[in-house]
Amino acid sequence: QVRLMESGGGSVQAGGTLRLSCRASGYTTRWNCVAWFRQAPGSEREGVAAINTANTYTHTADSVKGRFTVSRDDVTTVSLQMSNLKPEDTAMYFCAVKLDLSCGDLWSSPHHYNTWGQGTQVTVSS
Repeated sequence: QVRLMESGGGSVQAGGTLRLSCRASGYTTRWNCVAWFRQAPGSEREGVAAINTANTYTHTADSVKGRFTVSRDDVTTVSLQMSNLKPEDTAMYFCAVKLDLSCGDLWSSPHHYNTWGQGTQVTVSS
C-alpha cells in the first residue's frame, strides 16, 4: 500500500510562486505514475500535471503549461513547482498515484488513480 502526503500549500499574491511536495510511504516501487490534480469549490477535479517515475516523462495541462513544472525529487517525493500564479489557480491540490501503470494518454482522468493524498490548499489573491 502506498500512502501520500502533500505539503507546501499556502496563500500568495498573483504572480507569486509555490512549491508543492508529495511524499510517499509504503510500497513506493509500484508508484509508476504520480499526478497532481486540483479542485476548486463547485468544480470538477482537474488534472494539472503528471510524471512517469520510471523515465521522468511528464504531462502538463494546457491551462498551466509554462507556469507549472512537475518533477521527481527523490525516490519518495514528487514536486509541483508553480510560478506566475493566478487567482484561477486557487484550489485544493491533490497528488495521486497509479500503481504499476504508466501515466499514458488518460493521465488527467482522476478515475484511473488508485491512491490519493489529503490535499493542500493553494489560494492566490489578486
